[in-house]
Amino acid sequence: QVQLVESGGGLVQPGGSLRLSCAASGSGFSINNMGWYRQAPGKERELVALIGTSTFYTDSVKGRFTIDRDNAKNTAYLQMNSLKAEDTAVYYCNVQIRRNGLFQTYWGEGTLVSVSS
Repeated sequence: QVQLVESGGGLVQPGGSLRLSCAASGSGFSINNMGWYRQAPGKERELVALIGTSTFYTDSVKGRFTIDRDNAKNTAYLQMNSLKAEDTAVYYCNVQIRRNGLFQTYWGEGTLVSVSS
């Protein structure tokens, strides 16, 4: 079993910054991709950023958000700058692992990011 622990969400004013963290724990696996999704009220969950052998960002966050990872700690980070009201959502960590030759995907419980003045 793999456990994901997210942290870093909260309330911030427009233009502010937050840094999300997602730490994966467990044994007997290697991590392929780590990513962040978000779901705003009344909207579908969308991929925000992904890091594996390369990185991906959805258009709306390019130039403002940065995803990186610390492989030694099995931890991914999402640095969010110049936050806008439309970034308000629950952010979910997503991790794809490989164990015994099989790929599995795990989700964090989500952390709320609220951008408001």
